[in-house]
Amino acid sequence: MSEQHIIERLESGPLAQFNESELAQVAAHVSGCESCRQAYLVAQTAEELLRTRAADLVQPPPFFQTRVLAAWRERQAANEVWSFGRLWRTAGAVFSSMAATVAVLAALTFALPATSNTTNSPALAQSSAYSAEDVIFSPDESDSTVSDEQVVTTIMDADDELR
Repeated sequence: MSEQHIIERLESGPLAQFNESELAQVAAHVSGCESCRQAYLVAQTAEELLRTRAADLVQPPPFFQTRVLAAWRERQAANEVWSFGRLWRTAGAVFSSMAATVAVLAALTFALPATSNTTNSPALAQSSAYSAEDVIFSPDESDSTVSDEQVVTTIMDADDELR
């Protein structure tokens, strides 16, 4: 250590971290090097000042606790004003997933073609051979053998099933 200056070593940490052999090397070096001796004296003085300052008991000023609690209450009151923002942070993911589900269901409802009631209701398909839509809106004139009574019965059965 006598070939090198000890200033870097003194700046790397407090003197309390030096072991006895390092302190002996520092003492040997500072006896011959003026700049390192000054740095060593400064490090000793700083360590002594820190030690005495740490030993002092610091009392908080009067009403310190009251002021801290009042500031804390003010911050909480300010946070409650923005309750919608806090609610959104809490329930934002749930709300977003529900909105996405509604959008998907709406798209499926309007995008898929509507199915007739006979495919959704097997009991209705078995009760008559004709659906109400087929009887009334049939463009085929060959089905003219269907009587008015069959049309009314089919419509009434469909109405009863839907209720």
